[in-house]
Amino acid sequence: MATVRLTLDKFLKKENITRYELSKRTGVKFQTIDGYYKNRIIRYDSYILAQICSALECDIKDIIEFTGDS
Repeated sequence: MATVRLTLDKFLKKENITRYELSKRTGVKFQTIDGYYKNRIIRYDSYILAQICSALECDIKDIIEFTGDS
């Protein structure tokens, strides 16, 4: 079964950035950032993902992992 998983937690740890700092940089509520961080989001919001990538100066593939049936 193919899966999509957020890896925002790993990226933030690697870059030494807190969820609070990311929330401030993006203007997105801490609770929302926390949901993405803990991979509890079921429907990804493209606007929020774009805000996160812009604030972190990263590509979407840096914070999302796709595992397919190969």
